[in-house]
Amino acid sequence: MLSRFVRAPRTVGVAAAIAEVKERGATPHLLDGAEMVTSAAAFEAIARALDFPEGFGHCLDSLYDHLTDLSWLSPGEHVLIWSKPSVLRKSDATSYDGLGSALSDAATDGTKGEATLTVIMLDN
Repeated sequence: MLSRFVRAPRTVGVAAAIAEVKERGATPHLLDGAEMVTSAAAFEAIARALDFPEGFGHCLDSLYDHLTDLSWLSPGEHVLIWSKPSVLRKSDATSYDGLGSALSDAATDGTKGEATLTVIMLDN
């Protein structure tokens, strides 16, 4: 399956997104945007959600590299569900734009191994 980036309709919540991901046999990874008020907090939250290995550089280039690798995760589709993206957008629009681009590019470009990435950005 090709990796992809999806902006969910406003009516889709966290529980519905997780249920849909599990129903199709994919592994959900919840990225809770409530605490993501800076780029540093966002990098840390993404690294935690996807269980990044040691050596993550907490910058956009390193984020992209990790998102297009995923070799430490089990084979199959892994779905990063970003809830409350508006928190970062309101507090640091530049970081929001950069992270959104990195997530979109990585999901669109695909991964090198058997683990694939899909990103769902909830509209809440």
